[in-house]
Amino acid sequence: MGKKQEESPDSEYGEPAQFDPTFNGPIKKRGCTDIICCALFMAVILGYIGVGVLAWVYGDPRHVLYPRNSTGWFCGIGQNKDKPNLFYFDFLKCATSINIMATALNGLQCPTTQICVQQCPTRFWAVPVQDYISGSPQRVFDSNLCVPSFDLATTRLSVRDIVNQELCPFFYTPTISVLGRCLPDASKLGSIPGNFSNVPGLPSSVNETVNLLKNGTGDVVNGFNARDVGVRIFEDFASSWPWIIVGLVIAMLVSLLFLLLLRFTAPIMIWVLIVGLLGAGAYGIYHCYWEYANYKQQNASISTVGLTTNLQVYLQVQETWLAFLIIISVAEAIILLTLIFLRTRILIAIALIQESSKAIGYMMSALFYPLITFVLLLVCVTYWGATALYLATSGAPIYKVVALNSTLSGCKAINGTADCDPQNFNSSSYADCPSASCIFIKYNNQGLFQRNIFNLQIYNAIAFLWCANFVIALGQCTLAGAFASYYWAFSKPGDIPMFPVCASFMRSIRFHVGSLAFGALILTVVQIVRIILEYIDHKTRSAQNPCARFLICCLKCCFWCLEKFIKFINRNAYIMIAIYGKNFCVSAKNAFKLLMRNVIRVVVLDKVTDLLLFFGKLLVVGGVGVLSFFFFSGRIVLPGNTFHTETLNYYWMPIITVVFGSYFIAHAFFSVYNMCVDTLFLCFLEDLERNDGSAEKPYFMSKNLMKILNKSNKSSK
Repeated sequence: MGKKQEESPDSEYGEPAQFDPTFNGPIKKRGCTDIICCALFMAVILGYIGVGVLAWVYGDPRHVLYPRNSTGWFCGIGQNKDKPNLFYFDFLKCATSINIMATALNGLQCPTTQICVQQCPTRFWAVPVQDYISGSPQRVFDSNLCVPSFDLATTRLSVRDIVNQELCPFFYTPTISVLGRCLPDASKLGSIPGNFSNVPGLPSSVNETVNLLKNGTGDVVNGFNARDVGVRIFEDFASSWPWIIVGLVIAMLVSLLFLLLLRFTAPIMIWVLIVGLLGAGAYGIYHCYWEYANYKQQNASISTVGLTTNLQVYLQVQETWLAFLIIISVAEAIILLTLIFLRTRILIAIALIQESSKAIGYMMSALFYPLITFVLLLVCVTYWGATALYLATSGAPIYKVVALNSTLSGCKAINGTADCDPQNFNSSSYADCPSASCIFIKYNNQGLFQRNIFNLQIYNAIAFLWCANFVIALGQCTLAGAFASYYWAFSKPGDIPMFPVCASFMRSIRFHVGSLAFGALILTVVQIVRIILEYIDHKTRSAQNPCARFLICCLKCCFWCLEKFIKFINRNAYIMIAIYGKNFCVSAKNAFKLLMRNVIRVVVLDKVTDLLLFFGKLLVVGGVGVLSFFFFSGRIVLPGNTFHTETLNYYWMPIITVVFGSYFIAHAFFSVYNMCVDTLFLCFLEDLERNDGSAEKPYFMSKNLMKILNKSNKSSK
């Protein structure tokens, strides 16, 4: 009677699937679905390609990849190929300038002369006072740090004139190369030579000079002082990359072996986990009772403590442990009763997990399909990044005449008012302001294309999200079609079609691009809303009151849950699309109703599978991580191994790399396995509704599942 009620259909969630004598797996004859969404997706892709082409035509990533000197030439390429670093004559003007034009400068451009140099200066130097008055320029200055067009050997200018016109630097400090720019080295600013305080034009106090440099560049320099650390890490990768690859290969083999062994070990592992959970609960009950009895004998009651902010005190009263005892006992009772009444459904979950291992064993190529998904996602990410970079540099650079010494009266009138060409600029045209220079200000944003850069960047981000979600949907639909063809093969493996993964991929591409794009679009919209909420929260965090923070937090939580729910619906809709070839809405509705008609089985299977796969990931990542730790720390030495851990600067870097790589590899393998379980589960529910085990309507499920459900196929007479 109980089974009759269990299997009776609930009219609220639709009628059960009817028997179809012609159905034996994914339908071969099918038509294109969701054509309108397919056309919209193709239009967006074409527009995305158009945006990329325009960005490539108008953009110039050299603006952000290479520093640029005062004459507009890039350092490290072209005529400055051997001079990759940008040197600032007076970095104090970068750190302390309050000029409105200077504060608008981008790309670490400053109102001072900048030249390309081969190496950044690493010592203190300043023009001596006596040479500043009557010294010889050729003897005082280093020609490598002067403007390239300026010839020290033939000049008739005095040292004072050269300094005023910024043809050569009148002082510099120890610097380091940061992103191709010579920035002050904060670690060496503590020991300044005594004569450095006598440099004309500098603040009178040496300490004041040092503080200006540190305050103006401290955040930038300290942020990149890890350059040496980065070099050491790169050296570690260069020497250990073969063994990192070996570790990742081991992770792949362990993941593969674990999935294949689940066919035999799934019941043992699941019951061990369940018994372990019950044992942990039992120990918790015992410990809480022991603590409660102990404090009861001491007459430690909450009434003697009162209210206090020290929460540790509440762990020393009997009422706290009595509450813990009640909570854990209730949870233990619920888990125990759940196991008693849902034991059959747990057995079904175990049988489906074993059947999934068997299915993967028959189509091993499915395990390597995530490589295709990874490559497609990599293409999406690369295209998005390149397009964003080219869009950001699509405007032509704008240069204006800026007075390097704005204290002169003749310089104030021209400061930042006139456009100029740095490669043809001649300071002699400005006789009243000898320190005039042509400085980069910003990128042009006046053209039609440049005015819409922000909108194009938004389009770039939305198209990227849609494409990435489509690639994931394509992978799920492909795997679902392959595993469904396994389930609906009556005689396994004889009736399994040839190349099921390839056949399912071709069906998905040929007929269901629109449906997959539809599901991906719904998910993309929710993700965009979540991004907007995060942006609003970030921008208004300082002005939010408790009520606003609570509202934002609730909205973020709701849309996070909505995204998880849509992913669940999409996943099952793609399974139905792969099997029956119907459009997205019909497939999602049928999948949802089928799952709601079997909601208890769904919950049990989902939790049991999640628990088992989490245990598997933990086993793979933990095992490979421990092995890599013992190897890279030198505790394991292989015979004949030429790799020595003493050569590593930071032995934990390859360990971290192997651990993260192992997680992603395990996640890729286990995602295939999870898709297999979900697909076989839906097919199993359909099988129960379509067939009754008679000769005309035989079950397609495995004998193990039939045994658990006390069902069997009746042979035809």
